[in-house]
Amino acid sequence: MRKHLKKFLPDHQAIHGNRWLRPFRNSLLHPRLWHLNRHSAAGAVAAGLFCGLIPGPLQMLGAAFCALVFRVNLPLALFVTLYTNPFTIVPLYVLAYQIGRFAIGDSAGFIDPPALDITRFVAWTADMQQWMLGVAKPLGVGLLLLAIVLACAGYLLIRAAWRLYLIRAWRQRQAR
Repeated sequence: MRKHLKKFLPDHQAIHGNRWLRPFRNSLLHPRLWHLNRHSAAGAVAAGLFCGLIPGPLQMLGAAFCALVFRVNLPLALFVTLYTNPFTIVPLYVLAYQIGRFAIGDSAGFIDPPALDITRFVAWTADMQQWMLGVAKPLGVGLLLLAIVLACAGYLLIRAAWRLYLIRAWRQRQAR
């Protein structure tokens, strides 16, 4: 399985030669960040799935930080964050909002945002702030819970898939 994944990942020397990454060379060139085994792959997928729900361009920074802290495969952690994209982010955030509402016991339902009215722009901005504050707590709790569930599921799924692959390879080798 390692050889299949390795052809998609950058090599150690590409990072070593990059002049923009030279200040971070000591931490980025740690061997465990580039080694691909079932432990580092599962941890990288978990880190990528967890950090993929971070808003905006901070997803990859969060995944890189998690990979550095937990010493899991860095390129795989960065790649996995791409599961959130313009097509998937809205359904994931709506799901997180619903999970958050359920977790905190909010039964009010989805609150529609205030309609834009140019004639009362100041009042609209105040209404919009109130709406955002009302949505923030369930969304924040839901994002955290969804990220934890996705990370745990991804970790366990990769560990199980890698194990099944190894068992199959052992049996094929034994049969030969």
